[in-house]
Amino acid sequence: MCPQVPLAEDDPRQAEVVRRYLAADGHEALVVPDGRTALAEARRWQPALVVLDVMMPGLDGLHVCRTLREESDVLVLMLTARTAEEDLLLGLELGADDYLTKPYSPRELMARVRTLLRRASRGAPAPAGPGLRRIGRIGVDPALHQVTVGDEPVECTRGEFAILAAMAEQPDRVFTRAQLLHHTRGIDRSSTERTIDVHVMNLRRKIEADPQKPVHLLTVYGVGYKLAAESQ
Repeated sequence: MCPQVPLAEDDPRQAEVVRRYLAADGHEALVVPDGRTALAEARRWQPALVVLDVMMPGLDGLHVCRTLREESDVLVLMLTARTAEEDLLLGLELGADDYLTKPYSPRELMARVRTLLRRASRGAPAPAGPGLRRIGRIGVDPALHQVTVGDEPVECTRGEFAILAAMAEQPDRVFTRAQLLHHTRGIDRSSTERTIDVHVMNLRRKIEADPQKPVHLLTVYGVGYKLAAESQ
């Protein structure tokens, strides 16, 4: 098997380096220089994963990510020179499964690609056992991949759902960021633990009445996060 991986990167030198790494790892890299071509190739090949640079001519990576997420469950790895929290939050909110900030190591990129593809091949992780989990007004159904607040459904990305499902399995347990990374990506890398913080911020916007004063998804300072029926 030689999985196709569309790579949208408008810097030819950077694209060639990544293409060689992907080829060495057994992938057929489809290098494209802009967002419109990336979208067309993703629709044509229907790959398991797409690597998108945020800053591209024509359609930018965020627009492409939004469109892909509306059309399919393809995994999306974003490459971005932006480090502002709002930019990272936006990318994950649009459905990106992971991101790397530039400059990055090609080896680190390949580690992320392998991890995401392994997850795709075995299916998204879910807590053991069937049935709806209810923590206060929050409902999490692993079988239906559904989250509700009260009776209202809430749309969550795969990363957000994986975090919430893991925490709903053990309410009031404090999870470290590394433990939550294991549930979302199957890998513990301290350099990517900030991803968990972004997912948590985004989840609070969706499940809390006041995201600035959460009563369910709580921070345990110096440790991590926990999901509680109500504020302690």
